[in-house]
Amino acid sequence: SSSMCDRPLGAVVFGELGDRLVGRKNALAFSIVLITVPSVLMGCLPPYDVWGVASPILLIFLRMCQGLSVGGQLAGSYVLSIEQSSSSNRGFRGSICDASSVGGFLLASFVTTCVRSIYTEEQVDEWAWRVPFLLSLVLAPVLYYIVTKSKESKFWSESKDQKETEDIVRESDPGCESKRPAVLDLVSSPFRRRQLAGMIGVLSPLSSSYYTLFLFSPVYLSDLRGYLSETQAGVINVFVLVCYIFLVLVGGKLSDSLPHRMDLMRIGLPGVIVAAPVMYGMYESESVVGYVLGQLQYAVCLALMQGGMAAWKVELWMADPTLSYTGVAIGHNVASCLFGGTLPLISTYLSFRGDNILDAGEDAYGETQYDPSILWPRLLPGLYMSGLGCIALLCLSFVIRHPHDIRTGEKKMRDATEKRMRKKTRKLTRSLKEGHAALEGYLTSASHSFLGSDLNQSPSKQMGSFGGPDHRQGSPSSYVPPGSSMGGDAAAC
Repeated sequence: SSSMCDRPLGAVVFGELGDRLVGRKNALAFSIVLITVPSVLMGCLPPYDVWGVASPILLIFLRMCQGLSVGGQLAGSYVLSIEQSSSSNRGFRGSICDASSVGGFLLASFVTTCVRSIYTEEQVDEWAWRVPFLLSLVLAPVLYYIVTKSKESKFWSESKDQKETEDIVRESDPGCESKRPAVLDLVSSPFRRRQLAGMIGVLSPLSSSYYTLFLFSPVYLSDLRGYLSETQAGVINVFVLVCYIFLVLVGGKLSDSLPHRMDLMRIGLPGVIVAAPVMYGMYESESVVGYVLGQLQYAVCLALMQGGMAAWKVELWMADPTLSYTGVAIGHNVASCLFGGTLPLISTYLSFRGDNILDAGEDAYGETQYDPSILWPRLLPGLYMSGLGCIALLCLSFVIRHPHDIRTGEKKMRDATEKRMRKKTRKLTRSLKEGHAALEGYLTSASHSFLGSDLNQSPSKQMGSFGGPDHRQGSPSSYVPPGSSMGGDAAAC
């Protein structure tokens, strides 16, 4: 619990390192060192009999250091990988990070199983528990080499050049304010606070589902319900983990082929809402096939949601590269702390609460009897997951604003555009009708005026107008050549 609570603090620290100080690559490399050194020291830590109370205190401190490292590690891999990719393969690149995270969990389970199989229980309790921690010395140098040899994000390079320019301006202007930490810039904007809150809400079922499927389900089937042994539950869990890794990669590739990054999430999220209680219902089948199918159908829905989730997280903050690492790290780790870290406790409580509802008293042998005709109390842990899924669906639909909303013409934008076009069409139609009425009125009045003027003319004017005698000066009928004897008679007439 101490390491889980330190994750948000690690997100703030590594967000500042990755966004403002050393860059994404160096921050990720430092997180690898920070998680390796405490792991090795935990493997070398003297027992309580040697150091007394100092041993558990140091153990808690080393766990807290690991929590700080995890707070920036996965977010750093998201940002570094996706900022180096194009928009056509971000989903798949991000799904590789998620698949690697699940693969690390699978590797840890494999090593733990091997240790328990090779050594006796007394040896494991005495000294063999240190072996998995010491094995991190083998894997950490490989990861460190891969990270240090990778290219730095182009967004960090651009923001670094901009920062150098800002430092020059700040030095020349003593009254200029110094730059605030990244976390303060993140929470200072109402829009960013809304994005962060919506991101945490969307991630709530994802964080809790991960712990439900891969941590709580084996314990529920073996210890709480007693349907399987720990070994059987572990084997089923490993099989589901392998299938989930493949499904996440498929989901990431599929998210790149859809117009909107959230299209696949809108498909997977309703599936998670329905599949969670269905999984707990299938646990009551008391059949190994039912246990496997229940977890697989939940894994499929969860993979559809998580396939493009890494790219979705980074794209939310990609508009401001100086806040990308911080935004992704804080959103991811706050959701993990609030909903993932508390999931085993809440699910265990709901499981026992369901037992109390079904309690039908004790039999003759003193064993508790449960009413087999009622199923819904057994579904309470799954219904809790469904409630988180409904919150995520609301945040995804009404709170979060993703850059693809503009690219693909999100529904509200399309509605606004259609409304504006309808308004312009009505205005143009009204103008055409008014112009047609005005033109019709003008033609009517002009025709009336023309006909009225013809009826009011005198007969002589009408004759003149139709080619009759015309006495106007200069007309051909009144023209008399000079010196003609007909001039006086014509004038008298």
